Amino acid sequence: MADGGAGAVAPETIAIRADEDFDHDRLAGFLRGRLPESDRPLAVRQFGGGHANLTYLLQYGEQEYVLRRPPLGPVAASAHDMGREYRVLSVLYRVYPLAPRAYLYCDDPTVIGAPFFVMERRRGTVVRLVIPPEFGGGADATANRRLSEALVDALADLHEADYRAVGLEGLGKPEGFLRRQIDGWAQRYERAKTRELAIVDEIVDWLRAEQPPSPPATLLHNDWRLDNIMIDSADAGRVVAVFDWDMCTLGDPLADLGTLLSSWREAGEEVAGMTAGTMPSTVPGFLTRRQAVARYGARRGVDVATVPYYYVFGLFKIAVVLQQIFHRYHLGQTRDPRFAIFDQVSETLFVRARERSHSLGL
Repeated sequence: MADGGAGAVAPETIAIRADEDFDHDRLAGFLRGRLPESDRPLAVRQFGGGHANLTYLLQYGEQEYVLRRPPLGPVAASAHDMGREYRVLSVLYRVYPLAPRAYLYCDDPTVIGAPFFVMERRRGTVVRLVIPPEFGGGADATANRRLSEALVDALADLHEADYRAVGLEGLGKPEGFLRRQIDGWAQRYERAKTRELAIVDEIVDWLRAEQPPSPPATLLHNDWRLDNIMIDSADAGRVVAVFDWDMCTLGDPLADLGTLLSSWREAGEEVAGMTAGTMPSTVPGFLTRRQAVARYGARRGVDVATVPYYYVFGLFKIAVVLQQIFHRYHLGQTRDPRFAIFDQVSETLFVRARERSHSLGL
């Protein structure tokens, strides 16, 4: 969601993919009068990044909004819950300014084919597979370090946010959170598997047997990755927004840290065909996983001794996510060619999770 001039085609948007389009006139009619400037002609573009939820830019002349909806095909409501995301984003900005404000929610699938919500447009740079030129293209070790530090600090600050002050204390059930997560992700894999892999049962058994006591509950993002973060285009060390809150809940904060670490590659750890969730963490100056964990612990003043367990859990989760995406591709519910090898990538990550469970290292 980088900057674009008034009425200009934003460079990070694309023409809407044919199978992900909808009736723009029907949407315009629904929104008319519900948002400032919505009486003007509506132009719609699609944000091309991401692998799951679909995101669109709504332009009413100079006034811009962002629309979010679930991916195509049958999906687990708990993983793509637009109502939940709206509930969070309609209030979280008050205690956590990096959360964009959500303005409107629609649960009527006849409008665009699925529930959706509309939120404010933030401007900046989303870093995906490579460090962009505005941050030195990967060659600026200082910028790389500041980017990785900002990523960790923003997570630590979320875990310190006073969710009770904005009425989110009923968002989840912290008691038993981690065990429910383990069981839930194991069930998701069972529903999405396209072949038998004994290694999955082995990892699940280990996660259940070695589960550590959870620290005090906090608000969780539940999908914390670099490409869900927007950075100030003029300052690699300043986060301006955090996106993708559809799985936000209350629970064990180290689960968020484990999710982040699962996409934190170091030298020699590249996975062929792996794009979803990865980040350019092997560039000079970027924190290592150990450094990231130490920074998180120091910023919050908490014990991080059990984080290697959560790293294994994070690898397991991202492997399941990739298998879920491949399953939709396998069934023909999406034709995106990027997803054709995701089952192989998923298996590679299961192997890595098992290896880490044996070594319990970062």
